[in-house]
Amino acid sequence: MVRRMREFTGVQKVAILLVGLGPDVSIEIFKQLTEPEIDQLTMEISNVRQLKKSQTEDVINEFYEMILAQDYMNEGGLSYARNILEQALGKEKAIDTINRLSNRLQVKPFSFARKADPNQILNVLQHEQAQTIALVLSYLDPKQSSQILSQLPAEKQAEVARRVALMESTSPDVIHQVEQILERKLTATGTHDYTATGGVETIVRVLSNVDRGTEKSILTNLENGSPELVAEIKKRMFVFEDIVNLEIRSVQRIVREVSDADLMFALKVASEEVKDSIYSNMSTRRAEAIREEIDVMGPVKLKDVENAQTNIVGLIRNLEEKGEISVSRGEGDEMIV
Repeated sequence: MVRRMREFTGVQKVAILLVGLGPDVSIEIFKQLTEPEIDQLTMEISNVRQLKKSQTEDVINEFYEMILAQDYMNEGGLSYARNILEQALGKEKAIDTINRLSNRLQVKPFSFARKADPNQILNVLQHEQAQTIALVLSYLDPKQSSQILSQLPAEKQAEVARRVALMESTSPDVIHQVEQILERKLTATGTHDYTATGGVETIVRVLSNVDRGTEKSILTNLENGSPELVAEIKKRMFVFEDIVNLEIRSVQRIVREVSDADLMFALKVASEEVKDSIYSNMSTRRAEAIREEIDVMGPVKLKDVENAQTNIVGLIRNLEEKGEISVSRGEGDEMIV
């Protein structure tokens, strides 16, 4: 008896899809999966028996429709996706697709604005309250947000940055109201779930793309009322692994200042790329001594490693602020302090 499409489970459909797409595509997909997922899919693929060509085609078509709907929903929301799918698939097919996918697909608020020109968004938002601006910037691409933040009045920049960093969950009603601010120029969409918004990582990504002058101005103003927040932002602005992106002269300057103890703990679990960057910028004798110490020191506490790396990152920030080293920022543009 031929099984109908609705009788296949989700995993079985994936297995059928991979068989239909062939080994080359399947190998690339498997590279992105976890071991439990690979085991489960391998089992299902091994159980795939003779299927009618129409069944395989149905699974592939369903997958295509899912990707198509996801793209449309990301671009303009559920209503936009429905309208486009009706034109592409017909009304009945579009409704069926939307009904199947609406519970699995979620449109991120302000997704439509991520394709807009930052200056256009700035014109709409610049006279709004800091909290409103912060909400929008939290959802935009960091590059867009950095451009908008850089062009705000200096007295508003720090307040917006602070609100982005401290923002947590925002209700759908508030999100919808803020989306209406852009409605006249951009297509507005909504969400039905409370969504994690902003946070320190968001403002770090934004500040990493603004010019050094704007960053210093914002952090200086924030320091007055939120010193702990500024400390947390600074700690995350440059991570230990970013050492590989520094100029040779900067790494040499850092190595001269760092203690052997901090280097031993910091390099204990570092990548080979980071180790090479450090060892190649110190004397051969010192590098060999540190390697030997690492070899005999045995297991170490993660806390000790993190503390050592934090100490080195702190040193880098201090040297940068003093103008003694330069740090590559954003898309590789070198900002000289």
